[in-house]
Amino acid sequence: MITPVAGPSPISATSAHGVTGARAALPQAFRRIRLDLAREKGHPEGSNTHTYAFVAPLDINGHISPELWAAHREVCRAVRNRDGEQSIGHLVRRPGGSWAFRYPADAHLDDEAGYHFGDERFLIGEYVSIHEHDGMHTFRVIAVEPV
Repeated sequence: MITPVAGPSPISATSAHGVTGARAALPQAFRRIRLDLAREKGHPEGSNTHTYAFVAPLDINGHISPELWAAHREVCRAVRNRDGEQSIGHLVRRPGGSWAFRYPADAHLDDEAGYHFGDERFLIGEYVSIHEHDGMHTFRVIAVEPV
């Protein structure tokens, strides 16, 4: 089930690929995923202005597929949104197999590591954690849509 998200998608099919026509060449496993900050101290209701949106290939269980990612890593774009300010980057696989978001244009941002992203299921309603510069934060999967 796909839950609609208010407002424009942070990653359109064109910007997610960077090349017109790339969509047709991608395997069907590719999904546009949106994560919103879950409830935490300072955000008792969570936040839909503290988000991530990214493109990744998912297997039938909702796990990121390392093999498909390796074959199409250039389309695995990520957008980090903080109260209207966006940073554009990529989903990367680091040595040892961990996943992170990397923002080459924002040199002041370190990689933001997904906590056990390789084991997580990216299904609507699931929770995942990301280690940001100020510590670990939990996000809820709000949308998972075909690219």
